[in-house]
Amino acid sequence: MVENGKAQAANFPFCTINPNTGVVAIPDPRLDVLSKLSKSKQTVPTSIELVDIAGLVKGASKGEGLGNQFLSNIREVDSILQVVRCFEDDDIVHVNGKVDPKSDIDVINLELIFCDLEQIEKRLDKLKKSKTKDPQVKVKEGAERSGLEKILDALMDGKPARSVDLPDHEKEAIQHLYLLTMKPVIYVANVTESDLADPDKNPHVQEVAKLASELKSGMVTISAQVEAELSELPLEERVEYLNSLDVAESGLGNLVKATYNLLGLRTYFTTGEQETKAWTIIAGMTAPQAAGVIHSDFQKGFIRAETVSYDDFVAAGTLGAAREKGVVTICALI
Repeated sequence: MVENGKAQAANFPFCTINPNTGVVAIPDPRLDVLSKLSKSKQTVPTSIELVDIAGLVKGASKGEGLGNQFLSNIREVDSILQVVRCFEDDDIVHVNGKVDPKSDIDVINLELIFCDLEQIEKRLDKLKKSKTKDPQVKVKEGAERSGLEKILDALMDGKPARSVDLPDHEKEAIQHLYLLTMKPVIYVANVTESDLADPDKNPHVQEVAKLASELKSGMVTISAQVEAELSELPLEERVEYLNSLDVAESGLGNLVKATYNLLGLRTYFTTGEQETKAWTIIAGMTAPQAAGVIHSDFQKGFIRAETVSYDDFVAAGTLGAAREKGVVTICALI
């Protein structure tokens, strides 16, 4: 559940048909501190977009359930979140008749593999028929063919595309296919409210944690029930509600953090009288690239930027005071 995009929920399989998209504001207490110091007129957090699609069942690639046509809606996402049921409740049906996290994970992973296999086989067939005489195109197609053949072997062994160690030129050549099993995965263990404070006692959660470790993927525990209730509460009441459950942070907050860590994302801030705003960048970006996140023209016309760490800025109180203390760094093109 997110504030501006609530997915339909009902006690029967395949409730979700059309994709649901929600934008989640990233909570960050540093943003409010900077806004107060700068006396900003508005405060704007960075955000992350979530796309919820219909669930997959065994045989989806052959049309079972709702089929796998909805997978096209997540082709261009940066990572996949697999929500895995980890609670027992006879009143809430399970599509397979029983709660079995390993089986659920195996089914989804296998269906993703089938989807990638179909796409790769079609692409390899097209590449084999290519009659291009352009030497540069030939080199690129050769790299693509080589990379796809390696991935095809892995998929046939039941392994995801991300398990294949490809050289950079082959990775670049296949990038346009947006292979599903190439994407990093976070397993989201969905538990009841009573399990949220100490999820490790739940044997289903233990099983998901073990599988996530084996698959070198991330894992987060949430309670969809609690998240739904939180979304209906005013901001000031959410902390009180979480405290009553003996939980420090919402599952959605933990999920955002896990996603940031998995994708190597970082946040930086711009602050002034008009606005204090958070921006999402990829770890290792240069100053011009970070400026380009605000606007592409800033990257093209980049000359220099003044930066200061959050702690140094807060300690100084103003940018001018930070300059006087010598804690401001000048990032400039040479």
